[in-house]
Amino acid sequence: MKSIRILTILTLILVFTNCEDFLDIRPEGTVPTIGLDYSKTENIFLPISASYAKLRSYGAHVFPYIGAFEIASDNADKGSSPEDNPTMKELDDLNYEANNGLINDLWTGYFDIVSGANYAIHEMPKFEETLLNASDKEYAMQCQGEAKTIRAYAYFNLTRLFGRVPIIDTTLSSEQLASVTQSTTQQLYNFIEKDLEEAIAVLPDFYSKEWAGRINKYTAMGIKAKVHLYQQEWDSVASLTDRIIASGQYGLLSSFRDVFTVDEENSEESIFEIQSSTLGSSTGPSTFLEYAYVQGPRGNTPSNMQGWGFCTPSQNLIDFFDSRGEVIRPATTLLYRGTKTPEGDSIKVACTNPVYNGKVYTPSYYNNWNFNGYGFDHNIRILRYADILLMHAEALVNGAAVPLTSGISADAAVNMVRDRAGLTSISGVTSQDIWDERRAELAMEQDRFFDLIRTGQAATALAGKGFVVGKHEVYPIPAAQMQLNTKLTQNLGYN
Repeated sequence: MKSIRILTILTLILVFTNCEDFLDIRPEGTVPTIGLDYSKTENIFLPISASYAKLRSYGAHVFPYIGAFEIASDNADKGSSPEDNPTMKELDDLNYEANNGLINDLWTGYFDIVSGANYAIHEMPKFEETLLNASDKEYAMQCQGEAKTIRAYAYFNLTRLFGRVPIIDTTLSSEQLASVTQSTTQQLYNFIEKDLEEAIAVLPDFYSKEWAGRINKYTAMGIKAKVHLYQQEWDSVASLTDRIIASGQYGLLSSFRDVFTVDEENSEESIFEIQSSTLGSSTGPSTFLEYAYVQGPRGNTPSNMQGWGFCTPSQNLIDFFDSRGEVIRPATTLLYRGTKTPEGDSIKVACTNPVYNGKVYTPSYYNNWNFNGYGFDHNIRILRYADILLMHAEALVNGAAVPLTSGISADAAVNMVRDRAGLTSISGVTSQDIWDERRAELAMEQDRFFDLIRTGQAATALAGKGFVVGKHEVYPIPAAQMQLNTKLTQNLGYN
């Protein structure tokens, strides 16, 4: 059960709750001056735990996240009622400017994650210098690898979102923070890759079950593969995905629906998940995310089976599934009103929207928080093994020519994903085949918008939304941040 399995990262986050006050600093990053007792082994994980806690930022992984990464694409509509949240409607219509509050929330949310990671990164060498036991020293640097992976992940999203942002990796005064300049996209990718290379060198291959959800070597490899994917560095993508496949640690669950259940969180298919849990309680510390809640069926009953109803699957996505003869994946991805789930929950006819994101569906017996609680126990799937297989295939189709250990061809990788979805095997896969497979497999998982950008499909796929080439590939630098730091310059096409 989730309440047992969550005795991993989130339990330890609770240990560090009292320390988070001094981590609540300006998002761009001053490292706290309050120290820890570096002679105590049990303190090593505390800054790392706080770094994981930062991943539960509302700005980074709840409402703004679903807007910028999925609602802006052709996979999803704003949802909810027509008049609800005009700011999100701007994202849906690609009609936003620098004063959009959700875009500012993304900036502050991800820089808050960077801040927490920076603190942990700077603390770990102090443990290594102070502790006498060699294994304790090694563990401190492994933990630093986790924090570097978290920082790299946050910067990868910042780079995709804004193209050019400041690199903050050390302690800065308020005056320095207010005058730091933006790095180029390439400088950012170089910084991200360096963090991940250093993390891969020290992280363990795996953690035991009681540490389920912790970042390991293959998590860092998977994120690094995706960073190279966005730069079309195919040999690097193929090499990294091949190492993950050949490790034998990961595989596809036999049931596509099971991938998104609470019971199968941190499964063999999970490369990276953001942990969310009520810890089996109805009240207490807020160790949960509202990611699933803001997408839950609007106007449903009882109260613990309803949410805000945002990020609803588009008719375009539904037609795409139909055109492929898909049955298994849409049965999980699309949650229709007027139906009953296999777990026995009714999605009432009175719900506001005709269809909701089924990948965040959480059975009522999990939703026991003292107010609503829909989906509070639902982890965010950031990177799955299916994604690794499809990245591997894309690299090979694009000419990657590195020695492979796994022996998995592009056709084989794609067909492993298709077979689970109940589709026939194909041969001679093309880039378009893989892109379509990515859409079907990863729909509503916040991958589609930037997949369209990186593959050059956005201008056509999002023409109806008014996509402007040379502008909409990135979001505007938030106006609020430009007021704080006059050295920041705006992206092309924005006021």
